Amino acid sequence: MDCRSGIRYRNPKSMTGNIMSGHGTPIPMTSRKSGPLKGVANVPGDKSISHRSLILGALCVGETAITGLLEGQDVLDTAKAMAAFGAQVERRGDGEWRVNGVGVGGFQEPENVIDCGNAGTGVRLIMGAMATSPITATFTGDASLRSRPMGRITDPLALFGATAYGRKGGRLPLTIVGASDPVPVRYTSPVPSAQVKSAVLFAGLNAMGDTQVIEAKPTRDHTERMLAGFGAEISTEITAQGRVITLKGQPELKPQKIVVPRDPSSAAFPVCVALIVEGSDVLVPNIGLNPTRAGLFATLKEMGADLSYENLREEGGEPVADLRARFSSDMKGVTVPPERAASMIDEYPILSVVAANATGATVMLGVKELRVKESDRIDAMARGLEACGVTVDEDNDTFTVHGLGAGGVPGGGPCKTHLDHRIAMSFLCLGMASIKPVSIDDGGPVATSFPIFETLMADLGATITRDNH
Repeated sequence: MDCRSGIRYRNPKSMTGNIMSGHGTPIPMTSRKSGPLKGVANVPGDKSISHRSLILGALCVGETAITGLLEGQDVLDTAKAMAAFGAQVERRGDGEWRVNGVGVGGFQEPENVIDCGNAGTGVRLIMGAMATSPITATFTGDASLRSRPMGRITDPLALFGATAYGRKGGRLPLTIVGASDPVPVRYTSPVPSAQVKSAVLFAGLNAMGDTQVIEAKPTRDHTERMLAGFGAEISTEITAQGRVITLKGQPELKPQKIVVPRDPSSAAFPVCVALIVEGSDVLVPNIGLNPTRAGLFATLKEMGADLSYENLREEGGEPVADLRARFSSDMKGVTVPPERAASMIDEYPILSVVAANATGATVMLGVKELRVKESDRIDAMARGLEACGVTVDEDNDTFTVHGLGAGGVPGGGPCKTHLDHRIAMSFLCLGMASIKPVSIDDGGPVATSFPIFETLMADLGATITRDNH
């Protein structure tokens, strides 16, 4: 369905379609050395907040109004899923959506398989939201999503009383039988993952009593902030064990008006390109600066990047600002500490591109989570950077890029994206500052999170072409 046609996801039967989803024919693309990038980059809405807005709206009784929603395929798949579970989901205009929810515990059993496409966040949060209702749902996705581990989600959901049946390794397609009499849990997350934390908290909404999640390392806290905004009783305590988040079950969530800030993970691409293309000056307005998401910008400043925040303010409980990035000719390699990984886990691929254009080694510690994202992002970036003349070192939990200085990357290499949108965009950004053009095998996955990437970058002055199109 075309997200720009004013469609409504009112009928669960609209979920029908191929069980094995995919984005279609590969779209090879090439980027070339650019002149100075100039202008305003109006990046899309925050993907994390967009997913959660739709899900929490579906768990209210009444209408939640959302503006600035990211209309990438990942979020559209979550919208369709909420309709399949009984909510009324309607698009009113560009980024403007309305969700009439069914209330906590009110999800209906979907008639068809829930196809989440490439959305790892979407599928894991939706599993949590339905796991404590007495219904059964089957989930699938594209080839990338079907290769990703779901045991880290289904294991804690089993503690509530849910049962999961999936492929070897807990991979999709996977069926979850929701708990008929869910019990609250106290769960210590073995990995720093906002997806795991959020799935457990969403499951805890329909369990009588207090559900607790303990995380040794803090992760992005959009779920906690938004649950509180929707009226849930939730608190966070810092203890010797880490952050202890306590949620009181079976609240009556209240519909909200949500203004989605612009996505800092999407903003990372025009910001980082501006830093490495000579003469560039780019402004990204209204981006979210949640401290659990701002690790990239702190790292870039440590490297010597010319970044400044303008018009700092708060909207909807989230800090936002306008971010200006200018070309920085003398950036240096740094060591990125492991405790920062959770606040910038999606930004390591584009940081690797900046590191290749800095002087000296940039060492990224504690990044093993990158091995189980949409692709093995350490391997994908390492092979692509090597193809472009950059030396790298890697082990399971560390990635090192040996920088060649501003404008020093040879480029020229064909790079494989492995159906990963962030890998695709990162290598296209690399080509804008490299001596020779950089080609990727498939830019199609970019639409999952940043559907206007090509036009936005072209408006700033970048040169990206679709090959054989």
